[in-house]
Amino acid sequence: MRVYVPLTLSGLAAAHGTGEIGPGPVTAYAVTEGLRVWLTYSDDIEELEYAALNRAAAASLRLIAGRPDEARRRVVVAVDVPDGAAVADPGQPLDASSLGEVRIARALALAKAAAVHVDADDAEPDIAAAAAALGAADLGDDDARFTVDGAEDHELLWFGIQEIPGLIG
Repeated sequence: MRVYVPLTLSGLAAAHGTGEIGPGPVTAYAVTEGLRVWLTYSDDIEELEYAALNRAAAASLRLIAGRPDEARRRVVVAVDVPDGAAVADPGQPLDASSLGEVRIARALALAKAAAVHVDADDAEPDIAAAAAALGAADLGDDDARFTVDGAEDHELLWFGIQEIPGLIG
């Protein structure tokens, strides 16, 4: 099963330094039953995985918003884990904010990552604006929601794990 782990650039640097994402439990996003139900228009696994990736990108934005000194670029690491290693929280209510969210009990070896997805440099102003507007958007401000949604206009770029030193350097 492929999971998408939201990080920040400093989180990616820490994972690169230790060789693992963690410690566990690690929160990630995947194609869960709830995500499949939410995307009723598609049974295409690529579309479902893209939705899980976008859920992780939104979670990365939340991590960035909570850290004023963090670089304003979303980071998502795609990792393949054994079936059953990623589980949805059964106690969690099924709402839009938790769709696709899973937990992995143990740290994840960065060497097992399939790819790293990161915003391009030119996305930074929009990501910064979205991070600053997130609180107001959560409180129902439509203008702030528009700003936050603007972050989704930027596609995350794909990088191989061997390119991590260049991303964090």
